[in-house]
Amino acid sequence: MIAHDPRSYVRSLAVLVLAGAVTACVPFESLWKKESAPPSLPPPPPPPPEAPLAEATHRFVIPAGSDVIGRVQVTVARHEDTLPDIARRFNIGYDEIVKANPGVDPWLPGEGTRITLPTRFVLPDAPREGVVVNLAGLRLFYYPPRKDKSAPVEVITHPIGIGKVGWSTPEGRTKVVARVKDPSWTPPASVRKEHLENGDPLPARVPPGPDNPLGRHMMRLGWPSYLVHGTNKAYGVGMRASHGCIRLYPEDIEGLFDMIPVGTPVTVVNQPYLLGWSGDVLLVQAYGPLEDDERNWEHGPASLRKKGAKSKSPLWKRIVAADASINWDAARRVSATPLGVPVPVSIGHEVEPTAVVAAAPLVRNALPRGASWDGNEDQYADEKGFREMLSESEPVAQGSSVR
Repeated sequence: MIAHDPRSYVRSLAVLVLAGAVTACVPFESLWKKESAPPSLPPPPPPPPEAPLAEATHRFVIPAGSDVIGRVQVTVARHEDTLPDIARRFNIGYDEIVKANPGVDPWLPGEGTRITLPTRFVLPDAPREGVVVNLAGLRLFYYPPRKDKSAPVEVITHPIGIGKVGWSTPEGRTKVVARVKDPSWTPPASVRKEHLENGDPLPARVPPGPDNPLGRHMMRLGWPSYLVHGTNKAYGVGMRASHGCIRLYPEDIEGLFDMIPVGTPVTVVNQPYLLGWSGDVLLVQAYGPLEDDERNWEHGPASLRKKGAKSKSPLWKRIVAADASINWDAARRVSATPLGVPVPVSIGHEVEPTAVVAAAPLVRNALPRGASWDGNEDQYADEKGFREMLSESEPVAQGSSVR
């Protein structure tokens, strides 16, 4: 007889039991059919299209019969942005962007915060020739000469810094009398005294270079000691921070330097409330008066109504003729919270400043097309080449005593 191993018998029995359990629970055909794949999920929606780039915010063709250029726009702050960062990107000054965005922290606006770009401008009520500066708006306008008088009128506009309280930039009419590249600066005794009292002593002469507050381009005016120049502290553009001179971003003065010849007229006005026509609609752009403006502005732009009636300017002749169609109460309301955004005040066209901002197009938070700035923070990026250039040039002309 053949002896059987009990353990082998037990193993065979266990296999049979397991096979029976499996076939009882699982359909027979599933032993060779593959399990079907779960239903696929729909693809995620595509990301929203990127906002378009803004057009250049510094050079415009003035529409015939119009006093208004540009348009109000909106962008969205990134987490690393400050308002001065965004301002320079879009050729706006510090005070301009702060006024247009009340309640926004200038130094930490926050990721995703919508930022109003006040890039629409009512032109000052002044002759459209040469350089026009509006102190209250902290902005310069340059009207390039036209060889063909039938050609469209162009204007270039940039934010500026002006004299602080006690060192006011003068008003009136003068002209450019000299231009100097890479000027040195000789601070007057009064400025040196002020700096010494503040614990910031100045040398008798500051040579060209990164420490020169005049920057790399300077135009001397017919008013002794007053200049239009660049700066080594770009954050001061759009503020009252100078000793009377007119400061521009380095890239802006560089662009204007070769365009503005000696002899160009310069008109400096102080217009805190600008009125201008866009088609048949009158707009008001309210900046508010400077701290040391002693005129009575209790009624905002309406305060100009009686004075304007005596004015011989084409603007005010048109306003006087259309007086019955203007809502002066709306103009007064616009002045109550000056945002620096042009707002229509003709009867039937009145809107609140917030509505103007709400209707503004969204643009990408990046340099506009044709921007005056290339994004380079350092005007002396090529420091070695700059110093070599100085060593090979003629002695540098002296700058002004005031900055």
